Amino acid sequence: MEKGIPQLEKIDDFHWLIPKTGEMRVPGLIYTNEKMAKKIYADGSPLQVANVACLPGVVNYSLAMPDIHWGYGAPIGGVAGIDAQDGVIVPGIIGYDINCGVRLLRTDLRKPNLKEKLEDLLNGLFRNIPSGVGSTGKLHLKEGDLKKVLHSGARWAVEKGYGKEEDLEFTEEEGCYKLADFTAVSSHAIERGQNQLGTLGAGNHFMEIQLVEEIYDEKIASVFGLFPGQITVMIHTGSRGLGYQVCDDYLKILGKATEKYGIKVPDRQLVCAPINSSEAQSYFSAMAAAANYAWANRQVITHWARETFSKVLEVSPEDLGMKLVYDVAHNIGKIEEHLVKGKKEKLYVHRKGATRAFAAGRKEIPLPYRDVGQPVLIPGTMGTASYVLVGREKAMEETWGSTCHGAGREMSRHQAIKEAKGRMIEKELKEKGILSRTKNKRALAEEAPFAYKDIDLVVEVVEKSGLCKKIAKMIPLGVIKG
Repeated sequence: MEKGIPQLEKIDDFHWLIPKTGEMRVPGLIYTNEKMAKKIYADGSPLQVANVACLPGVVNYSLAMPDIHWGYGAPIGGVAGIDAQDGVIVPGIIGYDINCGVRLLRTDLRKPNLKEKLEDLLNGLFRNIPSGVGSTGKLHLKEGDLKKVLHSGARWAVEKGYGKEEDLEFTEEEGCYKLADFTAVSSHAIERGQNQLGTLGAGNHFMEIQLVEEIYDEKIASVFGLFPGQITVMIHTGSRGLGYQVCDDYLKILGKATEKYGIKVPDRQLVCAPINSSEAQSYFSAMAAAANYAWANRQVITHWARETFSKVLEVSPEDLGMKLVYDVAHNIGKIEEHLVKGKKEKLYVHRKGATRAFAAGRKEIPLPYRDVGQPVLIPGTMGTASYVLVGREKAMEETWGSTCHGAGREMSRHQAIKEAKGRMIEKELKEKGILSRTKNKRALAEEAPFAYKDIDLVVEVVEKSGLCKKIAKMIPLGVIKG
């Protein structure tokens, strides 16, 4: 690709094309609206969409969701379906925080049930669930135990008493990516993961106590166990230092493989290897192992959240009705079957800052949800709403069953800190009725709502373009940041 940012051509109100030029094998397609398109162009990330379109095996389009912003090699908010026979595996289109994802817990509680205990509840969660940069948890695993986590994922946590069997049913891949192989994970990555299971970490990771403010489809909401005025809990975190190290290790390995196999890439951050090569398959196995770590991580946090709610509110765990609605990954590579020109084909779907949004009928959806479609969890920014949507057939036709994963940054962390200078973000949130807890006030500035796109506009794009349907809207009552 040339260095310049490619122009966007408006197809309709929500589809913007990057025409196929130069070394692009397919066009680029960005889901956005007029207002956000201008800022997306200014960000430069359309260039990364075009760069991904140059890679071997990319099918139909190099895709980007409305939360798109500049990332490592590929844009955050990017999706690429890559042919299983002739394509490549690209760590840069999966990302450093492997299986950074989100899960939603529903409860039988309403706001009055929290009485005057919201602050106590938030403090209890903050004490019970370690957060912050480099945070270590209450679990200190031996190497052998950690390898079991990498092999079994959330099932390891449930078998150790951290949750219930039914939690696995409502987790993507049932919380265990069976392609995982811990022998593909370096000793340094394993070492980094031994003390971080059950931790939120930092950056945009959070835990939030929420209130269901609006229901848009009562029938589907009831299938998901959601109702107006309900208390929910959202958890957003990933594979921590272990996943980061897996990515870092394999960027070096695949950097050499790119040269070895004579693959020309438009950006050295898009190093890759042919799908059937030993290097690519080794990375994919390690990536799957890191994904399992992330699912186990969120499962352990879920268990401690239930314990905290039960203790602070003096209610038995059973009476809380604190059940998992769904858990979905944001940064992951999956082997999936999709229709390509009317024929079922196996693809390696790379999602980076994008979430799966399968329509009704797919076997990957938990049986209780199969007739309505997969829950799609779209967290907002600290201080703004989050949404539950459901995947629609249009997503299967256009985006390999994918949609956005959140609001998406609109300014860098450095810019956000500069913008927040002299402001008291914690006080601003409290004035909106939102309590916050963090170990680092800088984190509140970095993740302030003004640093992100308007979540309502982002969700409007994916709904009106037909990818998803809105089901419920939650507003924050209390948030924990790393």
